Amino acid sequence: MPTIEMTQDTIHETIESNDIVLIDFWAEWCGPCKTFGPTFEKVSDRYADDDMSIAFAKVDTEVQQELAAGFGIRSIPTLVAFRDQIGVFSQPGALPEEALDDLIGQIKGLDMDAIREEIASEVETAEAAEETAVDES
Repeated sequence: MPTIEMTQDTIHETIESNDIVLIDFWAEWCGPCKTFGPTFEKVSDRYADDDMSIAFAKVDTEVQQELAAGFGIRSIPTLVAFRDQIGVFSQPGALPEEALDDLIGQIKGLDMDAIREEIASEVETAEAAEETAVDES
């Protein structure tokens, strides 16, 4: 699948309508971004007919400053990944092609039921701690 431009207006639809979303945060002036961009494009072409719907999105941090800030982007390029609408990866730096393929394989292999259970448990723990703090005040 060719890469798509992601904006504040398209982020939710993109994440909701794909099994996996890889987001490349970049800027025109960034040397490492220019190195990673062609790798990201090349790998996206390989997954065009994949069993899972995988979106390869690019966010120009100069144009989409609010979106980049929402993700806490402090270095570029930064790669962020979602699987089943859950953020599962975020790391600055340009990945080599083999590492990007490996990352996609790892994301595809995630046990999302176990991840959802872990998230639910963490939310439950946080809510219980919050209730305890309120009761003590």
